[in-house]
Amino acid sequence: MTKSEHDASQLAVDAWLFGYPLLLMDVTRQVMTGTPCSADDERAPINQFHHLRTVPDPLFTNVVAPNVDMLYSSAWLDVGAEPIVLSVPDMGDRYWMMPMLSGWTNVFAAPGSRTTGQAGGDFAVTGPGWSGTLPEGSQEVRSPTSLVWILGRTSIAGIKDYLAVHALQDQMRLTPLSAWTGDPTDYLPPSMPPASATASWTTQAPPVDQVAALDGTTFFTRLNQLMAANPPHQDDAGALERFATLGIAPGGEPGRLNDPKSINAIHTAPEGGRTVLQRIVTETEDDSINGWTIYRGLGDYGTDYAKRVMVAALGLGANLDADAFYPRATADAAGNALSGEHRYVLHFEAGRQPPVNGSWSLTMYDDKQFFVENPIRRYAMGDRDPLQLNSDGSLDIHIQHDQPDTEHQANWLPAPAGSFNVCLRCYWPRSSALSGDWTPSPLQRID
Repeated sequence: MTKSEHDASQLAVDAWLFGYPLLLMDVTRQVMTGTPCSADDERAPINQFHHLRTVPDPLFTNVVAPNVDMLYSSAWLDVGAEPIVLSVPDMGDRYWMMPMLSGWTNVFAAPGSRTTGQAGGDFAVTGPGWSGTLPEGSQEVRSPTSLVWILGRTSIAGIKDYLAVHALQDQMRLTPLSAWTGDPTDYLPPSMPPASATASWTTQAPPVDQVAALDGTTFFTRLNQLMAANPPHQDDAGALERFATLGIAPGGEPGRLNDPKSINAIHTAPEGGRTVLQRIVTETEDDSINGWTIYRGLGDYGTDYAKRVMVAALGLGANLDADAFYPRATADAAGNALSGEHRYVLHFEAGRQPPVNGSWSLTMYDDKQFFVENPIRRYAMGDRDPLQLNSDGSLDIHIQHDQPDTEHQANWLPAPAGSFNVCLRCYWPRSSALSGDWTPSPLQRID
């Protein structure tokens, strides 16, 4: 390979990593706004809420690394057409948040307990370049892209709490401005490009797998379409200038028909991009504390495209650090990979449980970041569970595949037979967690 061919190939890989989050958002949108197959399907049309009425189970694969601490209220918006008003009722003393993600996966607003309080309110989500008059009493929230994902969460204290949360979900509303004002002139034609004609999305495979399977031409053709309605940030100008030499630009055509180097670079970019993405994940996990990889700076990535693509692949929909803190462990205290062939204990000294204003939980995932079937249907456990403390006030969580003895069953988090990892979710973390003064204890292997 000549230097120019190598440069073109590297540039295409960089563009693949740059565009992957937007493609993943688009495929996830199309999967989750398709025609529902049943009453408990996770899909709803654009600009409408779909409220999960129960916590996810192992059959849920639309979003990697789901959680069971909250009931989701998910909605995909097209605010390039017109503003959409989000209405939230008074939430009492219940922890809630309505993070709003741009097409590039940045959290540009997060109404909720931490930021706006418990009284709820009307939040008018406006698109890039919109100007006009909003409903009296509403708060404008400007989105940098036409595509917006609201991934709302309302805390739940087990199955017994379902009906109370359902009542709150039923009062949440998404109202187009034209419907709110009754003036159809407030409405503009939809701005999002139609579902891709160059690829066929399916609800039978996770979006991450579908994006990974796209060939280079399909990937970059769709990326160019999406960038026209979801402009990259002004800080991305330098990257876009480089990518334009391959025809990768808002509304452009990928590759140059008279340039074999560009065509080949476009063709090989997905394979190279997947390799680099795996290396990014591995290098991040290698930089761990007590076996825990502690991701910081989530939800607002700037030009850190490596972190942005990694978080999209591992946990699309990540919150801002101030709302949720996500240490993840793939290895034990000795640095060995976690496996259901062994037994582990996560120990917290008295007074050293995760410091949060909200709540915390430890969630089990397989090596694809999904829940694992187990005989007691327990996928996470935390401070809202009836945990048994030791006599000195410390806490042990037992992590293993086989059912433990009776003494330890209350604190048992079932693991799969093979490779696994755990995520420690800390909602509304206190300053000691955000600063690094507090870090999780290592997982101790006991056999």
